[in-house]
Amino acid sequence: MKLAGRTILVTGGASGIGRGFAEAFHARGAQVIVAGRRAEALAEVVAANPGMAAITLDVADGASLAAFTARLLAAHPALDTVVNNAGIMRAEAIGDTGHLADAEETVATNLLGPIRLTSHLLPHLLGRPRAAVINVTSGLAFVPLAMTPTYSATKAALHSYTASLRHRLAGTSVEVIEIAPPYVQTELMGEAQASDPRAMPLGDFLAESVAKLEAEPTPAEVIVDRCRPLRDAEATGAFAETFAGLNDAMHH
Repeated sequence: MKLAGRTILVTGGASGIGRGFAEAFHARGAQVIVAGRRAEALAEVVAANPGMAAITLDVADGASLAAFTARLLAAHPALDTVVNNAGIMRAEAIGDTGHLADAEETVATNLLGPIRLTSHLLPHLLGRPRAAVINVTSGLAFVPLAMTPTYSATKAALHSYTASLRHRLAGTSVEVIEIAPPYVQTELMGEAQASDPRAMPLGDFLAESVAKLEAEPTPAEVIVDRCRPLRDAEATGAFAETFAGLNDAMHH
């Protein structure tokens, strides 16, 4: 995929992996629009990257997406790529109904958000000569982390949805790509994660992922080497062992 000259929307673009991809695409000559809930955080990203644009968006608010799409396309009619990256990840006490609010918000953000936003943008993207929908899932789509069951489930569902979307859009101008990160040093689950030595350094993840994304032809799935054991666990017959190892490691 050639990134230069594209106009790319990155949801969840104010921090972590989203900001990292936004800055990498910007550096390669794309017009990047970062979207997220926090206007101040978005403004900070734009200030650090002259020429980048920002637009506020809460992907969990389905009722707002028609107006958001109209606003986005009025300001950026050349839009040809969307990166569905916005997501939340929370540990859940599943024996307590108090966790249900977290579970429902996770589904609304991580699964319904990308489905809804993609549906609103597809009529426009199909009219572009080259376009792409890039869904950011997780290694946990393939081997779940039991302490974050709904997060893992939404990423598995988004992986499945992405495969169907790719099949349905075959032969059109819209490529459909999945990026599945491993455990990466971000603040997705708090500040401690950003320096956890068990997690892949964010810069390393971004460099390897962008290199794979720039390959021709673009791979349907962008899986860094650190994530390959999770992606392949079921196919290689190592699921039970990988699941046990992952969940034991993350509880210590």
